[in-house]
Amino acid sequence: MVKTNTKIIFILFFVFLLESLGSAHDGGKINILEEEILSDFDDIFYNEDEDEDEIFDVWRNGRGNKNLVNVDTCGAVGDGTSDDTKAFEDAWKEACSKRRSVFMVPSGRTYLVNATKFNGPCANGLIIQVDGTIVAPSDPENWDPKSPKAWLVFSNLTGVTFQGNGIIDGSGSKWWEASCKKNKSNACKSAPRALTIDLSSGIRVKGLTFQNSQQMHFVISRSNSVRVNGVKVSSPGDSPNTDGIHISESTNVVLQDCKIGTGDDCISIVNASSNIKMKNIYCGPGHGISIGSLGKDDSIGVVNRVVLDTAFLKGTTNGLRIKTWQGGSGYVRTVRFQNVQMEDVSNPIIIDQFYCDSQKPCQNQTSAVEISEVLYRNVSGTTKSKKAMKFACSDTVPCSHITLDNVNLEARDGTAEVYCNSATGIIAGYVHPEAECLNSNDKKNEQKIEECNVHDEL
Repeated sequence: MVKTNTKIIFILFFVFLLESLGSAHDGGKINILEEEILSDFDDIFYNEDEDEDEIFDVWRNGRGNKNLVNVDTCGAVGDGTSDDTKAFEDAWKEACSKRRSVFMVPSGRTYLVNATKFNGPCANGLIIQVDGTIVAPSDPENWDPKSPKAWLVFSNLTGVTFQGNGIIDGSGSKWWEASCKKNKSNACKSAPRALTIDLSSGIRVKGLTFQNSQQMHFVISRSNSVRVNGVKVSSPGDSPNTDGIHISESTNVVLQDCKIGTGDDCISIVNASSNIKMKNIYCGPGHGISIGSLGKDDSIGVVNRVVLDTAFLKGTTNGLRIKTWQGGSGYVRTVRFQNVQMEDVSNPIIIDQFYCDSQKPCQNQTSAVEISEVLYRNVSGTTKSKKAMKFACSDTVPCSHITLDNVNLEARDGTAEVYCNSATGIIAGYVHPEAECLNSNDKKNEQKIEECNVHDEL
């Protein structure tokens, strides 16, 4: 605690010193103060709860005096066809009500569970141990119309750990077949999200596997202090809207050592989210790692302080993406992508302020979500598209303070290029292909803005 207080005092003194010297952005570089804040951001996340494994695993060794609540003892059959929803609900009531409980889904069995909300608050020390398989009903016609977007929802929890080697399987194939993105003659409808953690804090998720979700696999919404480690996500590359991990209206979220392959964004970060840290991420197949979309239907979108450190993307339709709709407002700022390797990625680096996930062309509008202070550092690999870097920004709300530091993207076939529209920044270190249009905001490289209005790689 003394060391932490000393560091905070030092940073505050450093901020005061820089302000007194009139420190500001120098030609678009992310300045020393911002780097210090981001470094401190790293320390905050990686110094917390170093002994959490010992704390949460003591029950395994019989030393934790845990209250074990097994779903089987509450009547679950576990044959994959019998409806075990009531057994899960009964087990939850007991585990949630008693201190130091373990809600146990045992290994070697498959539990069919319908749409269910597991509400808190719960007594202290709750662990949700999933070692078996939880499977959703496969037929959309039998889905509860009262829960069109939800399958397993955990809400209003504090200090809870989800862990185990189990699988959460959304049985999504029939949902995908009914999607308007699979067949344009189908009506566009929402589908359930496999697991949602909502209105919660101090949450840990370790080791679980999510697969074949109806739409999004794992959603973190309206929550604070969530740490995800060693999670796997798997669904076919053509499964529509199956984002791997989706973060919305949440702060202080850490994703570490996660392997994600899906049919949409591996990770998506949307409105009112800040202090998001991602480290050691594997992505592919999928649509890359995305901030957005933001600003749809003239809404306000704000995302701030995002760090991706160490990632490998393979065969994705996008790499590092920021996407916003025309007509929106708000901002995306203080973002750092670093130590990223790509293999056969289309659109490796893309900022798109003309995002349009619509069957009809989107209307041109002047307002836009402001994008600034974005750093790409130590990014390398191969691109499948001609434009290795694309900064398609609004003429009225340009992108600013974009920094490229040691970026090397090679085209498999032909020569890689950089596209800029209303984007300014600075080149630091070796950058290939050359991105002088960021320095000069060169209008010669601009194309008709209508090209940005419709995208096929949604």
